[in-house]
Amino acid sequence: MVKILVCDDISDKGLDILRADSEIGLVVKTKQTPEQLISLVADVDGILVRSETKITADIINAAKKLHAVGRAGAGIDNIDVNAATNKGIVVMNTPGGNTLSAAEHTIAMLLALARNIPQAYAALKEKKEWNRKKYTGTEVNGKTLGIVGLGRVGREVARMARGLGMVVIASDPFVTPENAGAAGATLKEFDELLGESDYISLNLSLTPQTKHIFNREAFAKMQNGVRLINCARGELIDTDALIDALKSGKVCAAAVDVFEKEPPFDSPLLEIDNVIVTPHLGASTVEAQEKVAVTIAEQFLKFFKQGVIQNAVNVPMLGEQEGRVLAPYITLGEKMGLLLAQLFPGPVHEITIRYSGEITNYDLSLPTIAVQKGLLTPVLDGQDVNIVNTPKLIRERGIKITETHSNAPAKFTNLVVASIDGGRQGASVSGTVGVGSELRIVRIGDFEVDWSPEGVTLFCHNEDKPGFIGQVGTILGKYGVNIASMEVSRRDKGGEALTIISLDSSIPEEVLAGLRKIPQLKKVLQASL
Repeated sequence: MVKILVCDDISDKGLDILRADSEIGLVVKTKQTPEQLISLVADVDGILVRSETKITADIINAAKKLHAVGRAGAGIDNIDVNAATNKGIVVMNTPGGNTLSAAEHTIAMLLALARNIPQAYAALKEKKEWNRKKYTGTEVNGKTLGIVGLGRVGREVARMARGLGMVVIASDPFVTPENAGAAGATLKEFDELLGESDYISLNLSLTPQTKHIFNREAFAKMQNGVRLINCARGELIDTDALIDALKSGKVCAAAVDVFEKEPPFDSPLLEIDNVIVTPHLGASTVEAQEKVAVTIAEQFLKFFKQGVIQNAVNVPMLGEQEGRVLAPYITLGEKMGLLLAQLFPGPVHEITIRYSGEITNYDLSLPTIAVQKGLLTPVLDGQDVNIVNTPKLIRERGIKITETHSNAPAKFTNLVVASIDGGRQGASVSGTVGVGSELRIVRIGDFEVDWSPEGVTLFCHNEDKPGFIGQVGTILGKYGVNIASMEVSRRDKGGEALTIISLDSSIPEEVLAGLRKIPQLKKVLQASL
């Protein structure tokens, strides 16, 4: 008997699929505290959640028989994927199940903003006033909608907005102009979009790079009277900056479905008249919830009865022999892609992965996909990028993939070189796997290095002159940031150098701003692996 614990309210259309199988024992326990969950999971084989229950490392470690955690939805923010991976537990989700619902909610919020529907409704229902002039709206036909993030939801929003007669522009560094055009949008740089849009819809993922991407500087670049819709992630917007923009009139009105802290009962946004709010309803439609429930139930049945893994976010699907050889190269490939995305942000037209050495005797499609997955992860929700759906996401963005093999003798027994071409710029990273499956980055661009791709790291392009290292150490020390290790690579004495500094913790923008004041420093970037 396979015991599956259901922790959140999941549609019976999905649960009934599991109940109908005599080999599945379903236990439904919703709204449990973390302590209660720890006492419940000791003998469960699978856990099903939506967004409410957090599956933490403590819960995962308490589950002695756990093989799979399933999320009836796209997000996996509430699941400690690293803890699950460390224990060999598969984490599955249902990407795309709520795409239409999220897009429709975005359009609903846009129209509500344009016509002041919530405010007029409240005034009439409360019998306060009958004031048609006060609640006069604007037509959306002919207005410009700027979509930030042209993934699944963003593309659907674009399609629907075009149906309303809107002019659609979009900003997404991983979408080509041709792909944007196919979605009905004209591709723009982020700053251009801010200045040209009458309405702006946030449809991008939350990453360290996109947190507070809508800050005071971004609001200053918008035209006066813009309307803002956020049905993606609350942390994309600096709430204080938004409030100031609303008060000044820079932002005429805002529609907010997601908040930095949920529930947001202490948020000032709830007190502002020209802000309309909903309680994270983007995916809350009957159809979406039924669809994701049925999908995750079918995935669980295939996993537990046939050993088939679908939509796993953390497990490469390999044979036993291939797994032993290629597993570290899959991890290396993902880290190389993730590194390229953070060090060289911008549009990507082509990815080239070159392999040399003994590993060319194997099918290297999974390491190649892993590079692509790493490259996409910073600009898409982690839950939307996995080994299964990465090729589709790459195809949707019109990115060309080239894989080449060489058995020619080289400095390393096996070498992987990942390069990206963005039209106006390109970049490359080389890596290998050492003794004990140790991952090493051995070249970044033109600089030879020997660095383990782990944790938070600063990459400094600087002049090779005395005093630079001391100044960096002084600034980091001032802010209590500890240096774990440091490596300097240079082509010529006194010329340009690449200084790689591994840190014990990430650093805020103010520290980076302090570093940029060092005269010898040309560029500094923070990456997290």
